[in-house]
Amino acid sequence: MQIREMHPSDWIGVSKIYAEGIATGYATFEKDIPSYESWNNAHLNTCRIVVTADNIVLGWAALSPVSDRCVYGGVAEVSVYVSQNHEGKGIGKLLMQQLIEQSESEGFWTLQSGIFPENKGSIRLHEKVGFRYIGKRERVGKLHGTWKDNLLFERRSKVIGVD
Repeated sequence: MQIREMHPSDWIGVSKIYAEGIATGYATFEKDIPSYESWNNAHLNTCRIVVTADNIVLGWAALSPVSDRCVYGGVAEVSVYVSQNHEGKGIGKLLMQQLIEQSESEGFWTLQSGIFPENKGSIRLHEKVGFRYIGKRERVGKLHGTWKDNLLFERRSKVIGVD
């Protein structure tokens, strides 16, 4: 396996894994795969990574801004997805560790995630890499006509924003 920066040419593999996540009904509020342009505009230009093997994308991670207000410039939302065929192999943890390292080198002091309560694997992954549960947004949005809760997790950097 290789971990590296995500390139636009990875979109086919990234979007396939994203589609798998959408199909579960507990990975995202998205119902359809966005175009690359839409996805690209919604995510930061830095801290986009993939894990590949034999030039096949096995998982990906990226950051989105939480606000356009400058005071939140060091806070970002995490997206991390692993192909269903490669779950349980440590890919998610590898992606998260690299994402944390890159985010700190880019000056981010807080990473946050909103996770559906049913997504036990994502909850465990976030806890393993130092995220803590900070609360629940109840019935924050509907997916396929059903109200969904969202559990909030955050990780504060131990090296950025500590003074």
